[in-house]
Amino acid sequence: MSTEAIDPRYVDIDQWPTIRAVEAMLEGQMAAIAAIGSQAGAIAQAAEAAATRLGTQGRLVYVGAGTSGRIAVQDGVELYPTYNWPQERLLFLMAGGLAALTEAAEGAEDDADAARAEIAAASIGPQDVVIGVAASGRTPYTLAAITAARAAGALTIAIANNPGTALPAAADHGLVAETGTEIVAGSTRMKAGTAQKATLNILSTAIMLRMGLVYRGRMVNMRISNEKLRLRGEAMVRDIADVDMAAASRALDAAGQDIKQAVLVAMGVATDEAHRLLDIHGQNLPAAMRAAQQGG
Repeated sequence: MSTEAIDPRYVDIDQWPTIRAVEAMLEGQMAAIAAIGSQAGAIAQAAEAAATRLGTQGRLVYVGAGTSGRIAVQDGVELYPTYNWPQERLLFLMAGGLAALTEAAEGAEDDADAARAEIAAASIGPQDVVIGVAASGRTPYTLAAITAARAAGALTIAIANNPGTALPAAADHGLVAETGTEIVAGSTRMKAGTAQKATLNILSTAIMLRMGLVYRGRMVNMRISNEKLRLRGEAMVRDIADVDMAAASRALDAAGQDIKQAVLVAMGVATDEAHRLLDIHGQNLPAAMRAAQQGG
C-alpha cells in the first residue's frame, strides 16, 4: 500500500528546518486535493444514486475505523445543522463504538464479525445509503460492513486511497483518491485524510443538492439555532420570495422557523398548504414553489 510506504524524499524530515518541513507538508496537502480530480464523475454518479435511493425515509450511514472513521463522522454530523437532515436518518458505525472517536480501540478495525452484526442490528435495507471510508482500502471492519450492507440491498459507496483494493471493488460506487506516500510514513491523517474529508464534503453536499435542500446557492433547509442564522434565514426568504425583511420575518415566525415553508408563506400560500406542498414534493422547495404557482 502506497499510503504505508516510506518516501525516501522525507526520510530525514525530522532533521529539516521547520519551515522546510511545513512547506513540504503544505505541498502534500495540495497534492491530496488534486488527487480527487479524477473522481469527479464517479462522485457525481454516486451522489445522484444516493439522492434517489434515500427518498423521504432512507438513512445515510457512515462507516469507518480510526482516522477514517473519525473523518466520516465529522462529515455526517454537519448535515443536521447545515441542512437540517433528520438525526434519525443518520447512523454512524465506528469500529470500537463511538467511544473510539476520542480513544483508540485496539484491534477493533479487524473485527469483521462486529461490523456484520452492527449492519444487521441496524436493519440496514434497500432505502439506505452506506458510505465506508478506509485509506488502505482493505480495513476488515469497513469492508465487512460494506459487503453486508450491499447484500442487504443498501446502496453502498466506498472511499479509499489505494487503487486496486477490496473496499472500492465491494461497493456499488468505489471512489479512489490515490494520494500515495505520506510525508510521515503511514500517517494517513495527512494526505489521505485530507482527500477523504474533501471527497466526503463534496459527496454529501452533492447529495443535498440533488435532494432539493439547496436553492439558488442557499441552504434553504438550514436549521435556525441562533440570531446569526435567523438573520440569514430572513435574508433567504426575502431574496427568494422577493419580499421585504419585515414580511420575511413574519413568514418565518408563521412557518415555525422553517425557511422553505416561510418562502411559500411569503409568496402568499397558507401555512398549512405550504406544509402540505413540501410534504408531497419530498421537501423539495423548487418543486413546491412550482406547484404553488400552478395552484397546487
